[in-house]
Amino acid sequence: MHLNFLTAFTNVVLLWILTAPHEFAHAWVATKLGDDTPRLQGRVTLNPLAHVDWMGTAILPFLSSLFFGGFLGWGKPVYTQINKLKGGLNGLLLVALAGPFSNVIMAVILGAIAAFTVNAHATFASYAFRGAELSLYLGLFNLLPVPPLDGSKILLALRIPAVIYQEIARAGFLVLVVLITATSLGRWMSEWSSQGALWIVSTLR
Repeated sequence: MHLNFLTAFTNVVLLWILTAPHEFAHAWVATKLGDDTPRLQGRVTLNPLAHVDWMGTAILPFLSSLFFGGFLGWGKPVYTQINKLKGGLNGLLLVALAGPFSNVIMAVILGAIAAFTVNAHATFASYAFRGAELSLYLGLFNLLPVPPLDGSKILLALRIPAVIYQEIARAGFLVLVVLITATSLGRWMSEWSSQGALWIVSTLR
């Protein structure tokens, strides 16, 4: 097994950078929909330190990048109160989807940076391109309908019974670990993300 410590470290640094706009998007949309919980908890900010979960934003992404083809990581969850959100569960879905949508926006921004700097600063452009790849990967990963990921809120919006959701949530972490480490899902998402980043860069160039 080839262990690439530089790639693992780079992934963690980029995750810290990308986690801030992702979690900020959740907090900002929740605030706009009437829930002041994220604001009271100091989450309506782009400061990465406000959104770091040490296990999900440092340890697990480093180890999963080092030993497996996929990437497992997340930021500190943004808490919202459904009874305060306009639209209730539908509002919760909008809050959840704001995170992956921010990943697409960041991928376009980083792809643009890579496209416009590749000739003058190839090394910097390669990191920007890697950031675009990782941003798309995080967007796809978070859309998986497994609690506590953003995609699981789709289940709630579909009015799945709370007791069933809670049972799925009990095994959520284990399900994610198995999906990323024991199946080809992580590799597929990596390939899709790479193709998406290439398309962004080639289009902007």
